[in-house]
Amino acid sequence: MRVLNVELGARSYPIHIGAGLIDRAELFLPHLRSRKLAIVTNEVVGPLYLERLCAGFARVDTGVEIVPIILPDGEAYKEWQTLNTIFDALSSGHCERSSTLIALGGGVVGDMGGFAAACWQRGMPFIQIPTTLLAQVDSSVGGKTAINHPQGKNMIGAFYQPRLVLADTATLDTLPEREFSAGLAEVIKYGLIRDAAFFDWLEQNIDALRALDAGALAWAIERSCRNKAEVVAADETEQGERALLNLGHTFGHAIETGLGYGQWLHGEGVAAGTMMAAELSRHLGWIGGGDVARIERLFERAGLPTYGPALGTSRYLEWMAHDKKVEAGKLRFVLLRGIGQAVITGDVEMSDVRAAIEARCR
Repeated sequence: MRVLNVELGARSYPIHIGAGLIDRAELFLPHLRSRKLAIVTNEVVGPLYLERLCAGFARVDTGVEIVPIILPDGEAYKEWQTLNTIFDALSSGHCERSSTLIALGGGVVGDMGGFAAACWQRGMPFIQIPTTLLAQVDSSVGGKTAINHPQGKNMIGAFYQPRLVLADTATLDTLPEREFSAGLAEVIKYGLIRDAAFFDWLEQNIDALRALDAGALAWAIERSCRNKAEVVAADETEQGERALLNLGHTFGHAIETGLGYGQWLHGEGVAAGTMMAAELSRHLGWIGGGDVARIERLFERAGLPTYGPALGTSRYLEWMAHDKKVEAGKLRFVLLRGIGQAVITGDVEMSDVRAAIEARCR
């Protein structure tokens, strides 16, 4: 087991990474304020891991009371009605402010469980157990919680940190290949924005990762989480450096919103969106065609799209105008000045943005 820490003073918390951790209930006990737990999961992950998680608690503490909450699966359900399902279950289960909410699942479950925990009685403790690669390396770490709005992804939410993140790498054995590839988009992102050596390593080891090589996988997850933890510790509420983590997301969120939530996976949108950001960086003269080709090859080898759907450039711009990185009415972009060197800028001509979108749509 590898252990990292997100350093946030009194609200610091550990990230445990390893195989078989779901069964180790003793890892959870120091982070519980009471013996009542609400476990939020979905109809796909629940049958795989909920019973095991509950059995682990029964082995170490027979007094633990568990309220299971099963949600429908998919990005399309990341909305108010499903969130209210969690609140109804917390109420009927007599969950208090001292009860702990555990989010067992991928990014949708983690986002919704965390947002529910932030809201219930003005804040209850919560724990993340991410079961997808994307959630293990990105969405479970850092305290971003949200639901979607019809006009924009993750528009309604809160910064609310977990007490513990437990990434059981064995859960990736049951992950569909498409979901695994989607997670690799966020792994590659860390190399692009701030860790050129990691990007080099990924070029050498992407085939081993896709083959679920245990050593390569553990290292990639740890390196990704370490990058994320360092950024979050420096800028918890995204006032500066943390916005770099949104490379590809402005374009990618437009793809997800435009197609309808759930048609493309988040990581697929991020991959195509990152290629648009790379094209825009090339149009500005910040990177060369060789860098663009290198990024494209790695995404392709990861099983990810490098072109977005042809939704119409004007529609892309319309959805991007609702992005959370709009400031004083001006859209800010995360772009590249080199592999491993991302920057945030609002000084971009819309003609260049249009050209980048058109170059990467088909």
